Amino acid sequence: MRYYSTRNKNESVNFAAAALTGLAPDGGLYVPEEIPLYSAAVRSSLGTMDYRDIAFETIKPYVHGEISDTELTDIVQSAYPFAAPFIGVADRFVLELFHGPTAAFKDFGARFMARTFSRLRRGESKPLHILVATSGDTGGAVADGFFEVPGISVTVLYPKGRVTPLQEKQIAGLGKNISALAVEGSFDDCQRLVKAALSDTGLKKKIALSSANSINISRLIPQAVYYAAAAGKAFAGLTDPPGEATPFSRNEGGSLPPGTREAASHPPLRGSAPATPPGLPAVLCVPSGNFGNLTAGLYAMKMGAPIAQFIAATNINKTVPDYLDSGEYHARVSQATLSNAMDVGAPSNFERMAAHFSWEEMRKIILGVSVSDEETKKTIVRVHGETGYFLDPHSAVGWMGVDKIRAQNKAGGMPTGILCTAHPAKFSETVEPLVGPPPVPRSIALAMEREVHSQTIPAEVSALIEILKDMA
Repeated sequence: MRYYSTRNKNESVNFAAAALTGLAPDGGLYVPEEIPLYSAAVRSSLGTMDYRDIAFETIKPYVHGEISDTELTDIVQSAYPFAAPFIGVADRFVLELFHGPTAAFKDFGARFMARTFSRLRRGESKPLHILVATSGDTGGAVADGFFEVPGISVTVLYPKGRVTPLQEKQIAGLGKNISALAVEGSFDDCQRLVKAALSDTGLKKKIALSSANSINISRLIPQAVYYAAAAGKAFAGLTDPPGEATPFSRNEGGSLPPGTREAASHPPLRGSAPATPPGLPAVLCVPSGNFGNLTAGLYAMKMGAPIAQFIAATNINKTVPDYLDSGEYHARVSQATLSNAMDVGAPSNFERMAAHFSWEEMRKIILGVSVSDEETKKTIVRVHGETGYFLDPHSAVGWMGVDKIRAQNKAGGMPTGILCTAHPAKFSETVEPLVGPPPVPRSIALAMEREVHSQTIPAEVSALIEILKDMA
């Protein structure tokens, strides 16, 4: 497979070059020259295949000729000791993407990426330095994924005062080969600084750099896997049992899932799996900020996963929903919200979406909707009161997004799922005052014991470059 820049289709590179450099020399994002198709046998089996087998079949054509089948098998087996339960709650499904070590969907991309980088750099003597901008969860997942990986160091940039205390401990609490910079600005500032550093020719002569944001294609491709797995289950009329970190107040049997701490007493689960017949493609609602997650879903759809449409649910940073309405793209300054990981006014991955789809094509497969903080809080309260299920603010944006689309008489009659992108215990500052404390997975409890070690810098490219030069 070859990859070209979104800004220049005339020059292409292999997977290793696209992954290890992150950003194309012209500042564009790498995209595959084609989206491969699942075989008929794989398409018909997505609902019953093991998650790691779907990962192998999804990723294989993108790395063909560079990572052997045996090596890829080892990578996916090591990366995914956890799964993504697809369960029914009330009148819809939820795809729980928070059963990994940092309790957020970013674990799926970051863990594959770390293991892949280690494989691709085997035999290299020059250390690699990874830069990553985060609005919340990416930084923690990348830090965890690359922690103590030989020959690779990571610097995470995050907006000072705009991440939760837990997120900051996950980002800046590991030490060793992981360093953290608190930027006096927004996520968009962090992202701008990272892109500028990656494009700085003088800096690149001193230090080998790469990125770990969803601008990196090696983080994006593995995220397509959980879309295929969920859509396959919906098409087959199947669901999973709740997982260890599933945030119900209580199981139907009256007990909490194993591995979680006791939550305050609330009404037992009253929701149930929606009755949808098998054989229908799914509508999947994606809480969206930088739009890497939804882009991965578009790849899964093009590969043949049974997906009918997507709902792009944003908070008030609604650059893409406005584009879907008008056909005009206007990046803007981001605004702080309760769903802080989605506080993005200039989503990088829109460039990839536009490389694959015209405005007319996007409008047919993506329904845009935005949700306010007040609506987010009301949704957390309502869903918990009706079902006993805890939502984090981002997943609540997704839940309310489905409600709004259904109110417009769109996306009806098909199995509808919401990507729950983070465990509610990661956002206890918001969730607990509304509905009481959610059960706390062990991974989060351990992270809360860490101490934060970070350096504050102004939102200036020169400040970042000076720090990186000192690390060289």
